[in-house]
Amino acid sequence: MAPRGGRPAASSGSEDEEEAAGFSRSYFLAKEKEPSSGKKRARAAAGKLSDLNLVDEHVLRASLAEIPPKHEEEVEALTRCYKDQYHNWLFELRCGFGLLMYGFGSKKQLLEDFASTTLTDFTVIVINGYLPSVNLKQVIATIAEMFWDQTKAKRKRQPGTRAQLSQQFPSQSTEDIISFLMRQTSDDVDYPVCLLIHNVDGPALRDTESQQCLAQISCCPQVRVVASIDHVNAPLLWDKKMVHKQFKWSWYHVPTFAPYKVEGVFYPLILASGGHAQTTKTALVLQSLTPNAQSVFRVLAEYQLANEKEEGMPVNSLYTKCRERFLVSSQVTLNSHLTEFKDHDLVKIRKHSDGQDCLRIPLVSDALEKLLQELA
Repeated sequence: MAPRGGRPAASSGSEDEEEAAGFSRSYFLAKEKEPSSGKKRARAAAGKLSDLNLVDEHVLRASLAEIPPKHEEEVEALTRCYKDQYHNWLFELRCGFGLLMYGFGSKKQLLEDFASTTLTDFTVIVINGYLPSVNLKQVIATIAEMFWDQTKAKRKRQPGTRAQLSQQFPSQSTEDIISFLMRQTSDDVDYPVCLLIHNVDGPALRDTESQQCLAQISCCPQVRVVASIDHVNAPLLWDKKMVHKQFKWSWYHVPTFAPYKVEGVFYPLILASGGHAQTTKTALVLQSLTPNAQSVFRVLAEYQLANEKEEGMPVNSLYTKCRERFLVSSQVTLNSHLTEFKDHDLVKIRKHSDGQDCLRIPLVSDALEKLLQELA
């Protein structure tokens, strides 16, 4: 038996639901018909970040340098705690592990102090991973040459081995150099090498090839690695188990709360003028390139300043100019320079109205002139 008054209650509920649904439909229909001019005016009034009058980067950096340090006593006490662990770190290095330091703050001063006071039995080679570019082949060639010299010195002290002293270094290919390093033992080398890598997660070392090369070096019997990371996604560099096993990292949380004074120079500040930041970045990248590459860039920059109204410099014209100045010997050489420029966002390529590929440096004339003055 249905409860008394059941039917009227159901009818009332249906009416309420229909009324609520009708109200919702009316609300959204009204919103759809509402003119968007008011919204646009509100967005326009809010403005954009690009509309802000930002200061030049050197002014902002000068202001940052004047900020007094805080909590000096606490930071000093924290640093002393880390120094007490130096002998433990050295023990792990001698056991074949690599040291990986992470935590907020620059770890550059801490690692260099550890190297100068504790790693006295090692030859320390410093790699600044925060630089725009790092030549890893040159690093491993330097290690190999050091080991080769030590091996020759040992052979010289041994009787009956003078005939082997004239042998030159085996090869200059990366594979052969690493193969040579892998064969070195404590009998061949007096002082093992410790690679001290500031920011192994830096922009020049993040690619897979660089990480694999460093991992192979870390496996060499007479090479140890001490490194720091600061990027939040740095652990993803070693998502492959093989690479992670090669490094044999021993992780240490060492927040120093020290400002990134040196490392930060190579990154434009967010609140700085965009044009100046781009100029600074371009100048830093150019300084890391070869003199020939810098000269090719100068030819392009001078053309752009002299022909501001043109869409860019045709590639053929750049090749002709560079040949006249004996900067390149072939189109292949020029293309290798242009590839390097494009990889570092130094130039942009666009199609000319007649279909030619044209090159243009993404800087305003004033910034480009200032850049050329700095290069000179």
